[in-house]
Amino acid sequence: MTSLARRRLLAACALSACGFARVRDVAAASDKATVALVMKSLNDPFVVSMIEGARNYQRHYASQLDLATNGTLTDNDVAGQIHIVETLIDAKVNAIVIAPADSKALLPVAAKAIAAGIIVIAIDNPFDEAAQDAANITIPFVGPDSRRGAKLVGAYLGSKLKAGDEVGIIEGPSNDLNAQQRTVGFKEALSASGMRIADTDSGDWTAESGKSIALQMLYAHPDVRGLLCANDNIAMGAIDAIRIAGKKGRVLVTGYNNIEAVQPMLDDGRLLATVEQFGARQAVFGVDVAVKALLEKRRQRDLSPYMETPVQLVTKGQAKGFRFGAS
Repeated sequence: MTSLARRRLLAACALSACGFARVRDVAAASDKATVALVMKSLNDPFVVSMIEGARNYQRHYASQLDLATNGTLTDNDVAGQIHIVETLIDAKVNAIVIAPADSKALLPVAAKAIAAGIIVIAIDNPFDEAAQDAANITIPFVGPDSRRGAKLVGAYLGSKLKAGDEVGIIEGPSNDLNAQQRTVGFKEALSASGMRIADTDSGDWTAESGKSIALQMLYAHPDVRGLLCANDNIAMGAIDAIRIAGKKGRVLVTGYNNIEAVQPMLDDGRLLATVEQFGARQAVFGVDVAVKALLEKRRQRDLSPYMETPVQLVTKGQAKGFRFGAS
């Protein structure tokens, strides 16, 4: 398998140009196509937006496509996702589109699904490349370049500070490749802007972890001027920590995902910027890739390994136009 950089076989513009598969043709070739969407925490607004996007897609083809949507109670419920996939294998669905809670731990059950003849597509968070190589499988990733998105928001923060200023990074779970790539992007942007990284710590995608980690950073590093957060939930927690620490207006915060709840924070300046990765569209693209594979009777190993979807920096005044994949 080639490197991730060389695996960018389809850019976002190419996805748009291809259009969606004609689901009615899948139905003509067999019975209803059955695609299952397996997500992480159903309490996460970003996950909710992805599910709704996929459901809207299915509603257009309700007589030809069955879509089952599944999720867990928490973001890191690996066992819960494994159980869901095992159930879907027993149900003999045609395809599984999954946002894996762990880039390595979900690989064995995904491989089991593939061995059972089920098409498996990853969205939001890719599967680990080395683990795929070891299992001799390729699971396509339909999603954004998290590193590029992180560089966009990191560079914007850098433009608002001066060289030498201290910045903290609050990461997502260390076992998620998208979290890892965002950290890489943050660090590259800070280095290019001459910022100093005061501290880096991992959260669990929740506001509670963002608040706890941010409070620790603010007290341990009183000169911190910015906090780069791996998602908007973490950023909301960091904003609350800044309030508690009495540092309102003195520490800039960035997020990632452009969820509904951060719109007032962008408007009033509590949140400097975030990144729109068009979750609803991303889920639709993932389901569409699965449908096309079924239509064309393609095998798992014949599928393109990476199909890139867009990212967009969102700052004050842009939030409403970009929210949830709005055009």
